[in-house]
Amino acid sequence: MAVLLALVLGSLAARGAGWLGVSYVDSWPGAIAVGLALMFTMTGVAHFVPRMRRDMIAIVPPRLPSPELLVTITGALELLGAVGLLYPPTRIAAATCLFLLMLAMFPANIYASQMPDTPPSMTANLCVRSVEEVVYLAAAVFVAVRGG
Repeated sequence: MAVLLALVLGSLAARGAGWLGVSYVDSWPGAIAVGLALMFTMTGVAHFVPRMRRDMIAIVPPRLPSPELLVTITGALELLGAVGLLYPPTRIAAATCLFLLMLAMFPANIYASQMPDTPPSMTANLCVRSVEEVVYLAAAVFVAVRGG
């Protein structure tokens, strides 16, 4: 829920700054890019915080190799994507790549929802997680299509 709040509140705060004259966020795509950057900064950093990292490694489907390496790579990609969202010349590419990354990582959420003991930091309810994922994907598509 904190990640969803970061996206929504970050986007609204950025758009509010745009209404107050900050030209960097004077459009919804620009403001949502800021909200997404905040969201991906949070999730990217979480890949390296020991407790969260442990939980993320635990939900990597067993058919995938090197869960620790995959969590490191996806965390780094999320952080790079967050930076890319904030730099207007790379914003569209970053939003597109993050959209694809979210799609690639969603099977881990499905796997987590089927685990008998879902790690405490993970959303166990697949319906809730799926609705959140649709919001994140829609935000990325909006930024990728509308630019900002």
